[in-house]
Amino acid sequence: MIPISVVIITKNEAEFIGACIKAAKMITDDIVIMDNGSTDNTCQIAKEYGCEVFENSWNGYGANKNKSIRLAKYDWILSLDADEVPDMELILSLYNLSLDEQTIVYDIKYNSYFGKKLIRHGRWGRDHHIRLFNRQLVQWTEPKVHEKLILPKNVRIQQLGGCLRHYSVKDENECHNKAIYYARLSAEGYFKAGKKASIINLYVSPVFGFLVDYILLLGMLDGKEGLEIARSIYKNKKFKYQYLRELVSSDNRYSFNRTLATDY
Repeated sequence: MIPISVVIITKNEAEFIGACIKAAKMITDDIVIMDNGSTDNTCQIAKEYGCEVFENSWNGYGANKNKSIRLAKYDWILSLDADEVPDMELILSLYNLSLDEQTIVYDIKYNSYFGKKLIRHGRWGRDHHIRLFNRQLVQWTEPKVHEKLILPKNVRIQQLGGCLRHYSVKDENECHNKAIYYARLSAEGYFKAGKKASIINLYVSPVFGFLVDYILLLGMLDGKEGLEIARSIYKNKKFKYQYLRELVSSDNRYSFNRTLATDY
């Protein structure tokens, strides 16, 4: 085993959690599972594999990931979502690491799937993320969505061999629902940060996002799945800024009514 803790964030991932844990057990003797209110068999399956499951109230992706890494046994953290499964090449790459330098973080390629189809083009075909790091130097930001790693200036990024197989969505319906769900979370984050939706955000950005993914990055070569991914990018950008405008408008009306009430 390697002195790496695998931390896994879960919510209703009964379909994939078993494969994720099987791969993790080939890496380490320390697997931390943080569940965010699963209503399927995710927690039961994880416990059947001998894992301790921490059932936690939802505080946002970054906040729960930070809680998870504090529960880990080792300082080196491999951070996974339950629908991400390390392949054998990645596992062997981990065994070849010395893990002597805390200031190195490791970037991992993603092989993303739409249903059973591997997506080779568009943004999904180029996806990669830093997922292995030392918790003494690195932690997550804590917005509700699109959390990022806070990296010190002296950190060096190295690419690991192998990949994480990412089972992104099962079908068009899930792809649509995820686009809308993340649009709402992003809009709430932008609103709290004091941002507003411009005309370009509302009408240009969604079309531009679609064209870049489908045409420039050759998403069209992935067939109907490539088209659906590009459409989900369009929907996400469109609804994100529509929701943001609605939040700003509602806040302005509330402020105006409060002013009237104070004046009278």
